[in-house]
Amino acid sequence: TSCQHGLYFQDGQRRVDYVLTYPVKKPGGGRSCRHSAHLLTENAVARSLRRGPQGRDERLRHHQAQRGKGSTSAVADVELGCPGETVNGHEDHKAFRREEFEGKLRDMGLELEKDEDAKIPGVGFVKIHAPWNILCREAELMKLKMPTKKVYEVKQSSGVMEKISSLVSKALEPLHPHVEERQPKNIKHLSHTFSREKQHLDTDDCFLQLLYEEWANYGVFYKYQPIGLVRKYFGEKIGLYFAWLGLYTQMLIPASLVGVIVFLYGCATVDDNIPSMEICHPKNNITMCPLCDRVCSYWKLSTACGTARASHLFDNPATVFFSIFMALWAAMFMEHWKRRQMRLNYEWDLTGFEDEEDHPRAEYEFRVMQKSMCKDQKSQHKVEKLTFQDRLPAYMTNIVMMLLMIGVTFAIVFGVILYRISTKAALHMSSNPITRNHVQLTVKTTAAIINLVVILILDEVYGAVARWLTVLEVPKTDKSFEERLIFKTFILKFFNAFTPIIYIAFFRGRLVGRPGSYLYVFESYRMEECTHGGCLMELCIQLSITMLGKQLIQNNLFEIGVPKLKKLIRYVRSKQGTFQEEERQKKLMRYETDHFLEPFAGLTPEYMEMIIQFGFVTLFVASFPLAPLFALLNNIIEIRLDAKKFVAELRRPVAARAKDIGIWYNILRGVAKVAVIINAFVISFTSDFIPRMVYQYMYSPDGSMHGFVNHTLSYFNVNLEPKFENIFIFSKRYKDYREPPWSATPYEISKEFWAVLAVRLAFVIVFQNVVLLMNDIVDWLIPDIPKDISLQMHKEKILLVDLFMKEEQGKVHILESRVTTGGKEKCSRSNNNNNCTMAHPRSGLNNNSTKSF
Repeated sequence: TSCQHGLYFQDGQRRVDYVLTYPVKKPGGGRSCRHSAHLLTENAVARSLRRGPQGRDERLRHHQAQRGKGSTSAVADVELGCPGETVNGHEDHKAFRREEFEGKLRDMGLELEKDEDAKIPGVGFVKIHAPWNILCREAELMKLKMPTKKVYEVKQSSGVMEKISSLVSKALEPLHPHVEERQPKNIKHLSHTFSREKQHLDTDDCFLQLLYEEWANYGVFYKYQPIGLVRKYFGEKIGLYFAWLGLYTQMLIPASLVGVIVFLYGCATVDDNIPSMEICHPKNNITMCPLCDRVCSYWKLSTACGTARASHLFDNPATVFFSIFMALWAAMFMEHWKRRQMRLNYEWDLTGFEDEEDHPRAEYEFRVMQKSMCKDQKSQHKVEKLTFQDRLPAYMTNIVMMLLMIGVTFAIVFGVILYRISTKAALHMSSNPITRNHVQLTVKTTAAIINLVVILILDEVYGAVARWLTVLEVPKTDKSFEERLIFKTFILKFFNAFTPIIYIAFFRGRLVGRPGSYLYVFESYRMEECTHGGCLMELCIQLSITMLGKQLIQNNLFEIGVPKLKKLIRYVRSKQGTFQEEERQKKLMRYETDHFLEPFAGLTPEYMEMIIQFGFVTLFVASFPLAPLFALLNNIIEIRLDAKKFVAELRRPVAARAKDIGIWYNILRGVAKVAVIINAFVISFTSDFIPRMVYQYMYSPDGSMHGFVNHTLSYFNVNLEPKFENIFIFSKRYKDYREPPWSATPYEISKEFWAVLAVRLAFVIVFQNVVLLMNDIVDWLIPDIPKDISLQMHKEKILLVDLFMKEEQGKVHILESRVTTGGKEKCSRSNNNNNCTMAHPRSGLNNNSTKSF
């Protein structure tokens, strides 16, 4: 049955470990003539390969010729009277290269079986089986650490801590998946480098069904992930990603709880907030200057009551505490991950693993070959690598294109600003009173949605641009290629996601001017202002729409819909005859069915979406305390969605070993450091926290917040000829710290402004230094390696030394017994004399080294 489903070779004994696919084209007219031409070329190349060292150079020159305009094939065609059939020649050349590659696989000891009569038209399959002796050989070459049958006892903590640990384990028992091997926690298998001479534990690789039931299933969303099983089936690199994602999601639980408490505190104290009460009080009939020119009229401050009350939900004293908490939370998360990563390295036998030196990429070697062939015509020096000068044009292209893409992001943000300004003016001209009353909400919401759509589109564009720029650089190794691609993609997507938010937080409402001297764009568009509640509410709207939109549309909808759509397209393209889908599926082999799955594109998209989400959670959390809650709800679904995608939607990726998450950890640390600075500026300059504190402790007559709103408003005389005795009749208000029109220096910046600015800057300096110092203290207090792991590693080293010493003693004892036995045999054969000879146990001299008895 397994043979019929394509899981084994035709003999039903050898299991299919890997499958290669290649296009198959039916032979057409002129085949014999073209085939004869190809045989001439193939035989020449085959002879060059058999000659030895110089065969490689001839093979490379042949490859270079074939990559040209088919010159070699064309010459052969003309010589044989078959001009113009270079297309078939190219296909023949690929077939020959494929056969050469398959021959090298066989030389390595792998076993191959072809299937060109598959039911998928135009596709051939090569099934590969790796024999046990080959796996053992490669494991020894890789120095792969494997658990042995030798076990030792792990010392457990005693007393109260042991009882608490036991109670916690029993309480969390329902949350563990039913897949892990049940062995006592105080028993550990000793691991050391694989050797065919030692007895290692057998491993079972029938994991797929278990993963589907206990991992890639939304019904088990509340359970821990079977990380050990994920690692065994997909490899350490993918296992580390899901371990990191699981820990990040667990750490979001306390952050979400604190964020919800901060939000509820704002809801509970909104009716006691004096500034919002003053704005909403009907007796405070304050007339404000128009928010736009020509079409906007004077407006009453009381109309901003709803915005002021809503701003208090996110702009209250608790948000300062929450910002400090989230900064420490980020530090705790980084430290916790380092400890978790070290524990996984120990459990997965990666403590002694060092990254292997990557082989040069094929594209890099080809560029070196091209350069070498050009140099051969001028000098005899052999080219071994690409220099900085060789890559200089690519580097310049990278810099220009990166700046251009960032400029495109700024241009789009500027375009959205113009949209808000023009739309606000147009809505104020509307004859519908409902439309005029909801101008601010309409403009803010639609602008945020436009920003979201642009971000989603540019994310795809920037991903393609980053890959193209990385390909231009021709990195030497796959690791270098991946790191450069990640860095470029992160920079572009970070600017794309956060530039609109940074503008609202730090620039909007500050580049306005004042009544009578406003700042204009293109001499017609007056720069937009913030409402009296400040820009924090609009920042919250932009953050929530962008974050939720990216998570729901880009991360979830695209991840579910796009793979299924691509699978459907591949199936439609390969549909043959009048087969119905059910009948067709019954006749397809397992590897033919898997051919329709989406290829694995790496972990970069998975990490990238989580890093951007981490930015939303930490960078502007002072203005949106519910961000951790939304991230937690998304990640609960994201874990099972990614699991289902890896198990059922993607082709199984090649397992890769890794002991950490690579460059992503450095990016996380960078985002966490920047988050401290940004939150300090958000609290100081975007919220009204500092102005409120300055007023309460410096200017308030009774030390309360009564009169704060009036303190933050300046006067402007709207009368062109201010000669009246009561100038207040013609004065309107606007939010700024400026001198009144009746002062000696009208409309100049007041001393209150400088006092508030000084406190703001002082708060930024104190806040970021205190928080960064606390982060360093957390880093210093928490060791990177858990204490129990450190003790167990030390104990393992001692046990390994003892084991090796016993093995050496056993080998010496065996050799001595053999030598003694051999000596007795020789003595018995030479009874005619009293001399007896024996071979020295450690020399190959045999009878030349003797000893007399």
